[in-house]
Order: sequence, then C-alpha cells, then structure tokens
Amino acid sequence: MKYQYIFWDLDGTLTDPGLGITNSILYSLEKFGIVEKDRTKLYPFIGPPLLESYEKFYGFKEDECEKAVLYYREYFGDKGKFENEVYEGIPEFLQKLVDKGYKLVLATSKPEHFAREIMEHFDLAKYFYRLCGSSVQETHETKADVIRKAIWECSIEDVSRVLMIGDRMHDVCGASECGMDSVGVLWGYGSREELLQNGATYLVSNLKELEKVILA
Repeated sequence: MKYQYIFWDLDGTLTDPGLGITNSILYSLEKFGIVEKDRTKLYPFIGPPLLESYEKFYGFKEDECEKAVLYYREYFGDKGKFENEVYEGIPEFLQKLVDKGYKLVLATSKPEHFAREIMEHFDLAKYFYRLCGSSVQETHETKADVIRKAIWECSIEDVSRVLMIGDRMHDVCGASECGMDSVGVLWGYGSREELLQNGATYLVSNLKELEKVILA
C-alpha cells in the first residue's frame, strides 16, 4: 500500500466539536466584556491554535490572548470537551483501516491531555497507534510542529508513506511543510477554497471517497 501511516486531525475531522468550542469561546469573551450573539462567527476558531485565533479575530494582544486561552480552558476542561459528537460512520471506518493494517495516528493542535480525554470518552483511542497533540503551554506551536512530533514518536523515516487528513488549512499546510500528502475533508469547518488554495493533495466529501484515496 502507498500509505502506511494515516495521520488524523480531531476537531472537524473525527468529531464535530462546534458546541463545546463555541461555548468555551463565548465564556472567555464574556470575561473581557464581549458578548457575541452569532455563534457561527466563532466557527473559524475550530481547528487553528487558539492564541492565533484570538489575535486574528478579536485583535487581542499577546497577554490578552494568553488570558483568553486560560478562560477558555476553564469552561472547556469542565464541560466543553464533551459537548462534542463523533461524525457518523467514523468508528466503523477506523476499524476497517486497522483491519487492513494501517497505523492510525492522531495529530491535533488541541492540548494532548484534552485530546486523549476526548478520544477515550468517545471510544476512539482504541483504534490509534499514537495520540499526539500540542503542549499545554501552547506557545505558538504550529500544526507542522505537532506533525513533526508525531513523526518522531512513530520513528517514521519515509514521510511519503504518511497521509494527513484534516478539515482546515493548518492541516494541509502542516503536512506540506513536513513533506507529506494531505486530504482535505469537506464535512468539517474548512471550505473547498481554503483547502485547495493551501495545497491539499486530495479533497473528499465523504468517507467513501476518502477510502478510495487511502486504498488507491
């Protein structure tokens, strides 16, 4: 098979975290006196590192971004992490890949301890060879940094045998920076234009199309 390792993003790819993440952001913004009534305006937060998003979308300075992330985690660590839903068909699809001999690796910008809790809560961890996330400090760690960490932890020498699957530009850009192919999935929070403009090797709309890419 062309690919041996299948790297997976979490938010917007394996699960739909929209409710929990936006509730956490709303909670953090209220600490700054900001009341956001349109939840959909917060969807761009789903996927990228939080520090980057608070700066980009609300103009927060570095110290404000760090405080906002701490507030975010107050809600997320208590409630938000489980206000989440596994996309239909994902468990069965993961099992099929494992049965065919693929090694599945989680590579998420979410802090690793949160990612592990979510994967175990929704019974997805059992399919994965490694679970890799960002450090809890989240000091401007990029998706490429997380992917490199996963490569190192898996002792992968040939990145041409790795395929990264995600729904945002950070996933495909990170994969490209690390020299590997990527799949942009269209059931998450990134648009077709975002994924194409940032160099996704493949685009898929559903799991059937994804299976064809992986097994080709």
